[in-house]
Amino acid sequence: MTTPTTPYILAVDDDPDVLGTLTRALQREGFDVGRALSGVQALAMLEERRPDLMILDIIMPGLDGLGVCRRIRANSDYDDLTILFLTARGQTDDIVDGLDAGGDDYVIKPFELAELTARVRALIRRGQRSSIIDSPVITIGALTLDSNTHQITIDEGPPTQLTATEHRLLRYLMEHADQALSPQHLLEVVWEYPPHTGDPDLVRAHIRNLRAKLEREDTAPRFIRTIHGVGYMIST
Repeated sequence: MTTPTTPYILAVDDDPDVLGTLTRALQREGFDVGRALSGVQALAMLEERRPDLMILDIIMPGLDGLGVCRRIRANSDYDDLTILFLTARGQTDDIVDGLDAGGDDYVIKPFELAELTARVRALIRRGQRSSIIDSPVITIGALTLDSNTHQITIDEGPPTQLTATEHRLLRYLMEHADQALSPQHLLEVVWEYPPHTGDPDLVRAHIRNLRAKLEREDTAPRFIRTIHGVGYMIST
């Protein structure tokens, strides 16, 4: 019988006090925690040991968190590495920038430790689940999603790579075609957050990124429709 390994989290922040608080809280939850005080140090540590989750500050001297995230996402070996931004930059445009860079989630400082650890547990749990799907390829109209590669093709054109979170979100929308799904519902089933937690802007930003990869015109979405007052839907 295989003994489960302790999840390893790489926490990156140039503030030693924040890093210490974060480390102690995560260690109390039973996680193994690595600590980096700069983006350059984080990338070096990533090569030495792959984490189950990276918690990444944005505002850092030299190579900031957005730059770190972009470098990681440029390497296909890390397509499925979960990245949580933890930063004081909390405007909507900041959140969009973080998710555009390839982040999976975004928590704003100052933060409640209970909320942060709940999100971390959900992200770790999601990442540990088996990626085996009975029917890895799903097609709706001109849209085909391959869950083995996390790639989407449209009208038999060239494949487009999705991040792990984009894949999960699109897969759920396709599996529930013709159903209007609210941001809160998607936070619970895709991100696996407890009810009434998580930020709906997280869903909106990921929908925006998916549309950038799928749609020819933002003003007339071909695949992901907005159902005003409800949420989002893929129609057959």
